[in-house]
Amino acid sequence: MRNLRLLKNLRCSELQGPGTPQCISVRTDTGTVLIASEFSVTELDPRAGQVVNEVSLTADGYLPEDGSGTVVGIQDLPDQESVCVATATGDVILYNLNTNQLECVGSVDTGLTAMSWSPDQELVSLTTGQDTIIMMTKDFEPITEVGIHQDDFGEGKFITVGWGKKETQFHGSEGKHAAQRKTIEVQSALPWDDRRPRVTWRGDGQLFAVSAICLQTGARKVRVWNRECFLQSTSETTNGLEQSLCWKPSGSLLAATQRLPNKHSVVFMEKNGLLHGDFTLPFDKEQVKVKELLWNSDSTVLAVWLEDMMPGDGGGANTYIQLWTVGNYHWYLKQSLCFGGDPQQAPACVSWDPERPLRLHLVTRGWNSLTYDWGWSTDRSHGEDGQDNASVAVIDGDKVLVSTFRQCVVPPPMSTFDLQLTAPVNLVTFLRQPQRTNELAALTADGHISVYGQGTGDQVQLEPRAGGFRSVSQPLQLKTTYRVAVEQKAPLALRLLLWLREDVFLGVGVSMEGPSQSRLLILGPSEAGSPQPTLEIRSLVEVEGHVISMCHGAKTGTVALQLENGQIRRFLWDSLKPSVVEWQDSTGCRINFPDLCVQTALCTIEEERLLGLTERSHLFVGDSEVASNVSSFVVYDDFLLLTTHSHTCRCLRLSTLTVKGLQEALASDGGQNDQNDETLRRVERGSRIVTVVPLDTRLVLQMPRGNLETIHHRALVLAQVRKWLDGLNFREAFECMRKLRINLNLMYDHNPKVFLENVEIFLRQLDSISHINLFLTELREEDTTTTMYPCLPNSTVPVQPAPGPSGKKVDIVCDALRSTMESMDQHKYCLSILTTHVKKTVPELEVALQKVHELRVNPPSAATAVSAEEALKYLLFLVNVNELYEHSLGTYDFDLVLMVAEKSQKDPKEYLPFLNMLKTLEPNYQRYTIDKHLKRYRKALHHLSKCGEEHFTEALNLVKDQRLYGEALGLYPANSSQYRALSCAYAEYLVAQHQPEQAGLLLWRCGEAARALQAFVGGASWRNALCVAEQIPLPPDQLALLARDLAEKLIELRRYTEAAVLLEQYAKDCEEAISALITGAVWEEALRLVYLYNRQDIIETNLKPALLEGQMMANANENTFVIDVICLAPYCLYEHRFLSLAFSSQTSFLEAQKAMFIRHKTRLAVVRELKEKARLELLDEDVPDCPEAELYSEASSVMTGSHAGSKYSHSNSRISSRSSKNRRKAERKKLSLKEGSPLEDVALLHALTEVIHCVDKMREEVHSLLKALVLFQFDGQAGRLQQAYGEALLLIEAGIPEVWQEGLQPTQAPVTGPNSTANSIMASFQQPRHSVTQESEMPPAPKMRNGVKWKLSILK
Repeated sequence: MRNLRLLKNLRCSELQGPGTPQCISVRTDTGTVLIASEFSVTELDPRAGQVVNEVSLTADGYLPEDGSGTVVGIQDLPDQESVCVATATGDVILYNLNTNQLECVGSVDTGLTAMSWSPDQELVSLTTGQDTIIMMTKDFEPITEVGIHQDDFGEGKFITVGWGKKETQFHGSEGKHAAQRKTIEVQSALPWDDRRPRVTWRGDGQLFAVSAICLQTGARKVRVWNRECFLQSTSETTNGLEQSLCWKPSGSLLAATQRLPNKHSVVFMEKNGLLHGDFTLPFDKEQVKVKELLWNSDSTVLAVWLEDMMPGDGGGANTYIQLWTVGNYHWYLKQSLCFGGDPQQAPACVSWDPERPLRLHLVTRGWNSLTYDWGWSTDRSHGEDGQDNASVAVIDGDKVLVSTFRQCVVPPPMSTFDLQLTAPVNLVTFLRQPQRTNELAALTADGHISVYGQGTGDQVQLEPRAGGFRSVSQPLQLKTTYRVAVEQKAPLALRLLLWLREDVFLGVGVSMEGPSQSRLLILGPSEAGSPQPTLEIRSLVEVEGHVISMCHGAKTGTVALQLENGQIRRFLWDSLKPSVVEWQDSTGCRINFPDLCVQTALCTIEEERLLGLTERSHLFVGDSEVASNVSSFVVYDDFLLLTTHSHTCRCLRLSTLTVKGLQEALASDGGQNDQNDETLRRVERGSRIVTVVPLDTRLVLQMPRGNLETIHHRALVLAQVRKWLDGLNFREAFECMRKLRINLNLMYDHNPKVFLENVEIFLRQLDSISHINLFLTELREEDTTTTMYPCLPNSTVPVQPAPGPSGKKVDIVCDALRSTMESMDQHKYCLSILTTHVKKTVPELEVALQKVHELRVNPPSAATAVSAEEALKYLLFLVNVNELYEHSLGTYDFDLVLMVAEKSQKDPKEYLPFLNMLKTLEPNYQRYTIDKHLKRYRKALHHLSKCGEEHFTEALNLVKDQRLYGEALGLYPANSSQYRALSCAYAEYLVAQHQPEQAGLLLWRCGEAARALQAFVGGASWRNALCVAEQIPLPPDQLALLARDLAEKLIELRRYTEAAVLLEQYAKDCEEAISALITGAVWEEALRLVYLYNRQDIIETNLKPALLEGQMMANANENTFVIDVICLAPYCLYEHRFLSLAFSSQTSFLEAQKAMFIRHKTRLAVVRELKEKARLELLDEDVPDCPEAELYSEASSVMTGSHAGSKYSHSNSRISSRSSKNRRKAERKKLSLKEGSPLEDVALLHALTEVIHCVDKMREEVHSLLKALVLFQFDGQAGRLQQAYGEALLLIEAGIPEVWQEGLQPTQAPVTGPNSTANSIMASFQQPRHSVTQESEMPPAPKMRNGVKWKLSILK
């Protein structure tokens, strides 16, 4: 749905060339035009408007001096820096552009009729006067010569498979009479045919076609040849085939013209010569003749050069050039250039530019050079209010096809309505005035502007269109037709047009001051009375340079101009003296486009800026490039919508972005697969934006083949929904969200406080029970404004306020809606009220069922009320029937149970016997039976406790089976036998759970002292045990024996101080108490008892030997202090060893720990170095970087990670069903310190952690030992111990930073989740990995307890 808009028009009218132009060629390297006449070859620069070079063809006798010679072809040869010219006399001349020398490289005695070079300029084909084809190389070496007229069809001859004659075949629309139709006599070529051959090449240079007059029939016939000049096919006999022929560069079709009795058409042929489609020229059948057909270089535009067959009133024949395009198999006439009847103004040569597809060069007979540059544009209405119909105008000859996308989407080539004009249309523009943006103006080829506006209000009845269709939109009415008072020396003198206000038009014309200037014209209706309305020039501003685009800002009224060199200007059209100034930003810097842009638009990004899109898909914001793969864009309201060559459609809110932010957002295009990214949407390949429907969510795209698609871009949808919600338009928002599958939670999450304050408005607007129920059923706790539809940063959408009431969102919404519906009309909203009960976090099914039961008992009389059956049927739709049956049973209402059961698919044999049995039971036991059936054991126990003592045994069994001891104790009095029995049962359970102390408390308080004493002794609760023993009471000898038994248990538990108390106070054995303290290294308390009971002899016999005993034990058990490096399970076996030893054992232990720490730290450094080396080798071999790929060690060769990790993956699968003990054993085996194991580095870190913890925990014990050693004058040993322990701490503190390096700390896991993208996930995985392979198993760096004081200052 695009039109061709003229961007630039170069006219050179002061050339004085000899003779009449006959051929033209364009130099691609310089942009100049080579023109051949009967006297010379002239090189013209259209930009400078002057002749660059000229060489005579008559001076050397190549052409006669009387002007009777003819040039049949001219071709620029950039590789040879020459121009090849072929004359009708048979000479092939090579003109060197550097030396200006002419050279005849060949001559044909019979003369030449045509010359055509292949697109790659490797071959040249010549047709001679004897109707032969000469094929030559680019060095003019002959390859072959064949005759044009061949009797054979060619190598592509059709094969007959014997399916009957042509007369017996299906003839389509011609009917069965075609079988009896006689062969029509072949007609000869038309009289005005020049009877010269036409040669055209396919775009790839593999085939060329020749159109020539058949010698037998006198009619034209087309033959197709390959590069070796072998005939491939011959066209079927076609009456009325004319001289023009041009092969579409894309290679699919050949274009020719055909004159039939009822029409004059452009027809297309395939390479096999068969016709394939056509379109009719908009002239009478005998009005014009087609001189040439010309395809542009990208096959998008077909130029048709026509001339009237009869001279006009001025004596000359009118000449036309029409530009046609195709879409959806329909040919549109986009531009029509009428050159009038002046013979000197008629085109003599026409050619497309080979480099610029939309640039057309032509030279008139009077040596006027014209160069037209076109660009594609979509002419759409620019309104942003609800009155705008999102109209798009498509030019099709003398019609303007208008599609209004607000009402419907009409596929091209159809339209909502069309506007018929009196002349071909070249330009369309819509009014920029608010509330009237549907009105348009059309500029026709005869220089008139027709204005169309909305019809009067009384024309409501729309007439049916052809085919029985009825238009859904009011067609525009012709208001007036203006004659434009602008001098037109050439077609398209007014090339750009903006309709700013009802009486103000802004146009761009050709300047009279020079070829490189433009004129800005402000046009308005003439006030002078004239027979025909006229647009006169009110103001005129000369602009240095060619204005190729104009755009208008609807909000600011700014008009921005773009010149051909990318310069941007601001046109102050609304001032007293219109002027053009430079475009500057807020800092005063001049802003220009780096390259020429074919589409521009104004927008606001921090300030007013100009967007531009180049032919090569680069998008600029001022002088900054923000993207390089944009195929189309449009600015709507606060959004920038664009399509890219990576087949995505982006929708970005400009108010939230800076230029740099826009560049970063577009740089990520094509890599974002996040489903929650509302700015990106995948579209079909080649999609282009047609228009956006204002105040709606629809975006219309056109596919390459021409069909339309309407999408609802998520960003537009959410923006519009948020606007509706802010305006409390809940119905519009709901309908949009329901249709486009937007989560309905957004209606509440957008602004919870506002929603809760306007629940009644919400209900009245929806006014549909099904819609309310749909909203309720979609409720969930997720906040969609932070997960699914997050607001963009710095967005103009207000930040979501915190919800008023605290609690769960679903419960809050359900309660608010239910209370409002009950106050409005509880009968009407009965089903919705039931939904609010069912949807709550803890479904209130009993309440819902009770309300259904009330409907059955007391049916409401209101007309809007629902029956109990309907309500129950709806509940069964929401809830599983079995679940609803069980909940109904839990209400203990058998009528309700029967009502639910009857509506379900249950067999009465399943539930009637059970219900009948329940009815025979006592009420409490009945409820107990129901609750037990429903597995509601707490309720069942509650009801069973009310059934009397005869059911206590059943209650006790229920308590034991379901472990309801705590609930059961609360149901019986504390002084009852039931309470005592429950307490004893509870105590037995606690003992089985290894909680004997709590069991003893229960037994003690219920009077079971003996059993309580046994429980306390089993739990080593010696204080409670002694209290119970005194309460029993026990005899003194048994009490002492009890104390000794408890002391032995405490010593086994290493509770030496408590054991000493029992032995001293209850067993009356001070010597055993002191011995226990010495064993536990409680030196100070042992000394206190020694002196309390005057047993100084124990110092010499027990205490001092204990201090010196450690040296011998350390020597005898030296290997005891070497920790097994294979198994890491009991990392700290010696955590309490030093409590029973003394100085020598402590120093030996410290030395062992230091040696182990150094050995592990050294080995860890080696392992890390080996793994890093292996990882780098893998990267060099392009092996994927995966966690297992780093599992290498000194003893293992470089292998893939899958091989290294497979051993453990298989073993893990086997041990998954084993016991927990075996699983722990397997985990320890996995973290093995064996050299070469895959996770050796992780195992070393665990071992080092345990060593550090063990040494750090010795601070208090070392401090106590130091004091004891000093007391008994072992200063030397104390000093060595203090020094050794200090060195160990210093060694560990210095080694921790080396082991736990900052770069090797556990890093964040690869980012995944709803806010991640494919690029972010891959980037997180591709970050450099360190030697630690399983970061989740790597222990953190230990913290030393440096605040604990352990040193003695009296020691050196």
